[in-house]
Amino acid sequence: MPKSLKISTLAVSAVLLLTMFLGANVFRVHASGQAQDSAYKQMQVYSEVLRHIQSDYVVDPNMPKVTDAAMRGLLESLDAESSYLTPEEYKLYKEHADKPQAGIGATMGKRYGIAWVVTVVPGGPADKAGLKSNDRIESIGDRSTLDMSLAEVRLALEGEKGSNVTVSVIRPTKSAPDKLTVTRADVTLPAASEVYYEGGSILYVKPVTIDKDHVQQVEQKLKTMSRMNSKKILLDLRDVATGDPAEAIRLANLFIKSGTIATLEGQKVDKQTFVAEANKTVNDKAPMVTLVNHGTAGAAEIVAGALLDSKRSELVGEKTYGDGGQQRMFILPAGDAVILTVAKFATPSGKKYQDDGITPTTAVATAQELAMADADDEDEDVDTTSTATANAPKTAVPAAAKPAADIDDQLNKALDILKAKAA
Repeated sequence: MPKSLKISTLAVSAVLLLTMFLGANVFRVHASGQAQDSAYKQMQVYSEVLRHIQSDYVVDPNMPKVTDAAMRGLLESLDAESSYLTPEEYKLYKEHADKPQAGIGATMGKRYGIAWVVTVVPGGPADKAGLKSNDRIESIGDRSTLDMSLAEVRLALEGEKGSNVTVSVIRPTKSAPDKLTVTRADVTLPAASEVYYEGGSILYVKPVTIDKDHVQQVEQKLKTMSRMNSKKILLDLRDVATGDPAEAIRLANLFIKSGTIATLEGQKVDKQTFVAEANKTVNDKAPMVTLVNHGTAGAAEIVAGALLDSKRSELVGEKTYGDGGQQRMFILPAGDAVILTVAKFATPSGKKYQDDGITPTTAVATAQELAMADADDEDEDVDTTSTATANAPKTAVPAAAKPAADIDDQLNKALDILKAKAA
């Protein structure tokens, strides 16, 4: 293909993306004149850069690879959840959607350009292989996660049941990556758990995800509190990183009788306000504390934000992950696709926590987090294999908290706060 035609094709792809972001297409234009002028200037810059890469780079570049990387960079500059999929990747995405694949039992995110393990399912494939929360995945197979969108990362970890996937893991306590092999499997999430403390006066309840079944389980436990003479509630949302926003609204409503639970709004998404309904509340009076950490993400953050802003519950633990967006997929003419954040959730006070997370009322770091932070400080001058990792903040994410295991400073602090509250 002639160079001029290659460049024209690439420029067209840029135009398609930019017009989409402006909310326009070749037939209908909704953007202001000023926004259009700015977009045209950016397209001219993009075309000029492509021309120089194509004609002046030291070797004849692989232009499809260059533009794929440019598209990924464009989307990731917005937020970690926004992704670009090539036609081949989108085809694989559809196949996985039509026929669910086995996974590794880990929730993945992306920070500072590299893939991160947000949480792992206890007893799941990732857990058995030794993956932990806070692990930074440098590569999956032979592909660097720096060159993969979050959607690609998730696709790469899925596959046929019983098949293996190899990941290269960077940890703050080690200077060289670990290579781990994980066997994909069907992962079943455990039911919501409950523990009674202080002679049964405190009900501890933990959903591992926020879906219809687990919210229903929490509701039933709240309704039977009186049988155990329980008068206080400890809700554990640590490492709860999956779920349905609608079920999160329902879970928060179990504790909040009136007022706003959350809002959702975007440039082209009309503001939605989710309000508590009194007839759906189970217990809005019992003293309450909620545990959160860096693995508290997505739907769980809706609940945490509502409980905090309504003053229904104190939050104890660590700052949450920061996943508060709603995504939509746009299919492009060439068969590629864009996953774009089109709206963001906010707490009742209006805080949009996408990327920033929610700060707890009482901060408590785990012993493991402190040890990992110390190791980070000691290894500050060690050359790492990833620029993104080297430049990332030194704050570590703790491993999955387990209330019944060893010393749990966060749990103990929450119990102390609850004990001091009058029933």
